[in-house]
Amino acid sequence: MLVSADSQRKPGNYWRIIVYSNEDYLLELLQESGYIGPEDVEEAANAARGKHTVVEALLELGRINEEQVAQTMAISAGMDYVDLANFSPEPHVIEAVTTEIAAQYHVIPVDASPGRVTLAVADPMDFQTMDSLPHLMRGQQVDFVCAMKSQIDSLLRDLYNINTTGDPLDGGIILGDPDAANNDGDAPIIKMVAEMLQESFALRASDIHIEPLEKSLRIRYRIDGVLHQVASHPKHLHAPILARLKIMTGSMSIDERRVPQDGRIQARMGNKEIDLRVSTVPTNHGESVVMRLLDKSSIALGLSDLGFFSDDQKSFDELISLPDGILLVTGPTGSGKTTTLYACLNTINKPDKKIITVEDPVEYVMSGINQVHVKEEIGMTFAAALRAMLRQAPNVIMLGEIRDAETAGIAMQAALTGHLVFSTLHTNDAPSAVARLADIGAKPFLIASAVRAMTAQRLVRKLCAECKSPGELTEREIRALRLDPNKLLDSNIMKPNGCGRCRQTGYKGRMVIVEIFKVDDQVRTMINEGLPTTQLKRRARELGMRTLREDGVRKVMAGSTTAQEVIEATSGDSD
Repeated sequence: MLVSADSQRKPGNYWRIIVYSNEDYLLELLQESGYIGPEDVEEAANAARGKHTVVEALLELGRINEEQVAQTMAISAGMDYVDLANFSPEPHVIEAVTTEIAAQYHVIPVDASPGRVTLAVADPMDFQTMDSLPHLMRGQQVDFVCAMKSQIDSLLRDLYNINTTGDPLDGGIILGDPDAANNDGDAPIIKMVAEMLQESFALRASDIHIEPLEKSLRIRYRIDGVLHQVASHPKHLHAPILARLKIMTGSMSIDERRVPQDGRIQARMGNKEIDLRVSTVPTNHGESVVMRLLDKSSIALGLSDLGFFSDDQKSFDELISLPDGILLVTGPTGSGKTTTLYACLNTINKPDKKIITVEDPVEYVMSGINQVHVKEEIGMTFAAALRAMLRQAPNVIMLGEIRDAETAGIAMQAALTGHLVFSTLHTNDAPSAVARLADIGAKPFLIASAVRAMTAQRLVRKLCAECKSPGELTEREIRALRLDPNKLLDSNIMKPNGCGRCRQTGYKGRMVIVEIFKVDDQVRTMINEGLPTTQLKRRARELGMRTLREDGVRKVMAGSTTAQEVIEATSGDSD
């Protein structure tokens, strides 16, 4: 096999590779090796007729086999030939090459040690790959061996979930094609993970929780904000499922189990592109995994799709049409703040506006918008990114969150110099946003001058349209919502029942309940004077602001949700 290893280094042999096309040279080598004759080449050339290469035609005609081609190429390049038919690498070997490199360069790692990795290639005459990989492998010594293309294709699929074109199979075939997902040739763990991801998407789950318990592995999906246990597996499946998910991210360490890790999987399910944000945390029974599913198509939503009634939508439309100022969306984690901001951007995303966002992380990629991913470890903080953005002359800026005095100050200066700024804060209600900004160090006169409106929101489950039916409120619910029983006469109270469409829960999807506090001259004066939140809230009520609970009541009366949902979501609403 290594007979021509020395000849590979002779200048004459090297220049022959350069002068001839790869296939011409390979055909000559195959003839020199005695595998084929000139008549075989002529027959194959006629059979190919532009539809195949001559070598492919020789293979189809049975004049040569793939192993002969691979061995011939290995000898010509001075490489070892390896048979990967029963190859099963250790996890650290798989981890030596990222999914992106494996896909782009069509290589499989066959051995790895500190500072050194051996890669199997199908075409040792591909000089671009030979030259590029040593630079991409972060200073490691890279050795090459040659293997059959079909074996490399198979391992790319089994180990990295990549098809023969170099595209991830996660959302194309394995996740989006039931027939491919059930292929008997797929490893059981690959199928199990693929089916779990596909099922969670079909059920509209926002999160997947994979939790190792003392003697079992619990799988739960969060659907419409509520966790549902969907499976319990034997504990021994925890390690291979976790390894599979880490491999799919292409960035997480399989061997590292002591510290939290984060990664990302991009998948196609049907005709939709899905991002899965993967997070692992060590627990007393092993690494717990949470995967957040982000449906890229959901960024096309408008405010009405989120559950805004027409009057609130009109108020929002007026606010997002302003030429400058800050619009704050507040609420706890998981209340849909970022989705609302994306809906706002989607509404105003026109060719005549330059829109830039700073996010940690960028959750959805929006066409026509410049999006910046915060990377604190290299100094790309919210403040640094915001400063750089202002030099790009944007019309609209979206900050994922105002976290500190520096970011708040720059955002307010941007708003005062002709930019419309959207951002979020973690507060319980809209008027409390002023106190929160002051707490992180923002100057009251800047808050008063820059902020145009503050909103707060929560998410409540929507009644399933297929099975909801007329219902009544209990006395307890009427008291909790502070309702006048006489006003219930014209209401459309509905109750949940349960059907196959909603998995017998009675709910399908979620909607926002919202309060909107517009800043007027009197409010600006109050902010400048440092008046407490209670007085700001009183003024907001005078201006016609509905509280979260009052907006929730409207949606209960309209038959969109239930009293219990609103009561639970607005338990801190004192008005």
